[in-house]
Amino acid sequence: MNTLERLAATIEARRDASPESSWTARLLAQGPEKAAEKFGEEAVEAIIEAIRGDRERLIREAADVLYHLLVMLAARDVPLSDVLAELARREGTSGIDEKASRRSGPTG
Repeated sequence: MNTLERLAATIEARRDASPESSWTARLLAQGPEKAAEKFGEEAVEAIIEAIRGDRERLIREAADVLYHLLVMLAARDVPLSDVLAELARREGTSGIDEKASRRSGPTG
């Protein structure tokens, strides 16, 4: 089990914890919309640090982004394993080809 998988398992385990004692439980208790909002805030902070060029701050913000992404996924009952399976499906496919296949599909 890698670090992201362990973090996802910890987030899932904290789902039923008291929101007073767990930041993760507090975020999940506030619902998927709040989890998505917090993910967006953290993503913007990472973008700012990437533009500024502060490597250490970018690393910290990127860790926050990954954590909040996992919380957002948990809030919508999307397991990390599903996201990893999608990445595995795309492995070896050009990003340009993958995007084109989404545009040509039923919703594209």
